[in-house]
Amino acid sequence: MTSAPASPVTPHQSAHLVHHLEEVMGTVVTIDVYACPAESVADIALLVHRACAVLHEVDRVFSTWKPDSPLSRLRRGEITCGEAPPEVAEVLELCANARQLSGGWFDPWAMPGGVDPTGYVKGWAAQRALGELASPLVTGAVVNAAGDIANSGQPGGSQPFRFGIIDPDSPGELVCIVEPPGAVATSGTYERGAHLIDPHTGRPTARVASASVTGPDLGLADALATAIAVAGEDGLGVVEALEGYEAMTVGFDGTLGWTPGFPIRAVAARPPSAQGHAPDQTPSAP
Repeated sequence: MTSAPASPVTPHQSAHLVHHLEEVMGTVVTIDVYACPAESVADIALLVHRACAVLHEVDRVFSTWKPDSPLSRLRRGEITCGEAPPEVAEVLELCANARQLSGGWFDPWAMPGGVDPTGYVKGWAAQRALGELASPLVTGAVVNAAGDIANSGQPGGSQPFRFGIIDPDSPGELVCIVEPPGAVATSGTYERGAHLIDPHTGRPTARVASASVTGPDLGLADALATAIAVAGEDGLGVVEALEGYEAMTVGFDGTLGWTPGFPIRAVAARPPSAQGHAPDQTPSAP
């Protein structure tokens, strides 16, 4: 996903003061901050520093690649959940809730090698980092964790944040533009290969090319996107039942499916054949 460009700044609008790239969690997290042009870049930079510190702390605790991380030690049975940092129990409780809400399609306890909450943690970490950017100085902020995006406020004036959903068949192209209420996450195998596991079979599985979920919280949206990518278009009904969350799938044949409230604001100029749950509601550019 990529953010759509903001409108030119006027004296009464915000300026794009910070565009920061942070290498963490095995990827690059992008932080963008908008504020009134008169605000100090140094003050905003301090908020970004705090946000980055949150991301690195989450990586320290939850990395499955670092053998000395508390999660790695928990997976090997060297410590109990009670002996791990308190955020481990918090995340595992959130994962248990996501497992229930997803009808079991998202299940960190079914992953090879032991419990692996990675499908929740990246979005959860980005959401927490976004919280560190909350300030009267800031009019809008975006934390983009490798395409899973948490945002707040506005980039300028009354214009909302908009982001593009990448076409899994043509990663340089977009399927559509969305206007999420606070978060948008996308899951699929087109970038990382067969890493999604069907919790019911234990085998790598993806029934759609990509799945995107919007909602107020990126941690849950991330988990639900993973669940739908594995479950396929039938998983849209799981999200449709959740207040505040919407979803869209891109099939391997290019077919689109979405929940009725999915916040599409523009479809690609030459999109794949579109088939939504409510064809008469096919969105177009406002």
